[in-house]
Amino acid sequence: MKYQVKDISLADKGKLRIEWAEAQMPVLRKIKEEFSVNKPFRGVRIGACLHVTTETANLMITLKEGGAQLALTASNPLSTQDDVAASLVKHHGISVFAIKGEDEKTYYHHIDEVLSIEPNITMDDGADLVSTLHRKGGKLLSNVIGGTEETTTGVIRLRAMAENKVLAYPLIAVNDAYTKYLFDNRYGTGQSTLDGILRATNFLIAGSYFVVAGYGWCGRGIAMRARGAGAKVIVTETDPLRALEANMDGYMVMKMEDAAKLGQIFVTAAGDKHVIRKEHFLVMKDGAVVANSGHFNVEIDIPALEGLSVSKRKIRDFVDEYKLKDGKRIYLLAEGRLVNLSAAEGHPAAVMDMSFANQALSALYIKENGSNLERKVYRVPAEIDERIAVMKLQSLGIDIDELTQEQKEYLNSWQEGT
Repeated sequence: MKYQVKDISLADKGKLRIEWAEAQMPVLRKIKEEFSVNKPFRGVRIGACLHVTTETANLMITLKEGGAQLALTASNPLSTQDDVAASLVKHHGISVFAIKGEDEKTYYHHIDEVLSIEPNITMDDGADLVSTLHRKGGKLLSNVIGGTEETTTGVIRLRAMAENKVLAYPLIAVNDAYTKYLFDNRYGTGQSTLDGILRATNFLIAGSYFVVAGYGWCGRGIAMRARGAGAKVIVTETDPLRALEANMDGYMVMKMEDAAKLGQIFVTAAGDKHVIRKEHFLVMKDGAVVANSGHFNVEIDIPALEGLSVSKRKIRDFVDEYKLKDGKRIYLLAEGRLVNLSAAEGHPAAVMDMSFANQALSALYIKENGSNLERKVYRVPAEIDERIAVMKLQSLGIDIDELTQEQKEYLNSWQEGT
C-alpha cells in the first residue's frame, strides 16, 4: 500500500479523534453497518480529494466497510489533520496522500497518486481531482462510472464543464442536497469560521464591525454567528435578491469599497475571484483582519496585498502581518485559505454526519445507475435527501406528524376550493 503522510507515529492520537467524531455521526454509522453487511462497493475503486479531517475519516472507513478500494488526498494544502491521515493508513489500511502545509507541487503530485489507482468513482471537494483527471484523459477517464462533488465552488466548475460539453461522466452535486447546504453550509461554516478566526487571533468579536462578502448559505451562516457573538455585521453582495434578503434579515448592506472603510474583520464567502482587492486594502483601518471561508484563496487578491506592503512577518500561527507604506497593518489569516479548516478543525461532526451520509449514498447511486446517466451534473435524488433527514431525526429522538389520507388527497386534488 502506497501512502505519504507527515508522521505515521501520530496515528494513535488520530484514532482517538476519529472515534470522538464517530460518536456524533449516527446517520453515517447506520449506513456503515448496512454497508458492512451488503458490501455494495466490492471491486470498486474510489478516488477521493476531500479535506482530511476526522469526519472525512469516518466516511472513508464507511466506504471501506462497503468493500471499496480507496485512495484519499487533501482538497486544500492547509486542511489536513496529520494525525488523522496517519491513522487511516495505520489502522484502516487506506492509502492517504496528504500533509498539512504541503506546497502546490506536492498537492498536485498527491492528486496524481490518487488517480494512479484508476478510480471508478471520484469524490471531490472543489473539483481539482475531476479537472486533473480530465486533463490527463485517456484510459483513466474510460474507467470512471461517475462521481460526487461536495462544495459550491466545485459544483460551479463542474456545471461550467457540462455547459462547455467537456464533462466526460455524470456527477452528483452533493452540495445541492437540502440535508447538506441548509445545515453544513449554514451552521457548519458559520460556527467553524468563527472558531478559526478566534483560534488564530483571540480577538473580541462583540462590538466589532464584521464584514461578510457573499450572502449564499455559507455567508448567511457566518453573518448569523457573528451577530450572535455581538458583532455589527455588514454584508456585501453582487446579487440583488441576496442583498435584499440580507437587508431584510437585519444586516447592513453596502458596497465593499464602503465596507472596507468600516470593517475590522473581513470574511469572504462569495466563491469568486478578488472579492477583496487593492482599492479595498488601501482604505482599510490599521489592524484589519482578513480571512476567507470560500474554497479557494483567490477570493482575496493576495498578490495585490503583497505589492502594497513594505514588510511581512508571521506574528502568530496562521496570522501574517502585512505592513503598508503608510505604516498601516493588515492581518491575513491562514494564507487566505479556508480559515475554518486551516486555523481550526472544520465543521462539527454532527453536521458533517448528514453531508457525508449524502456522499456515501450518492456514491452508491452512481455505482448502481452511473452507466445510464448523461454526462451532466445531477442533484442528489430526493429519496436520498429525505432518507437522511428521517435518519437524522430518529437519531435525535424527534417524531413528526404524517399526512392523513384525507390530507394527501387534498394536496393532490384541485376540485376543493373555498
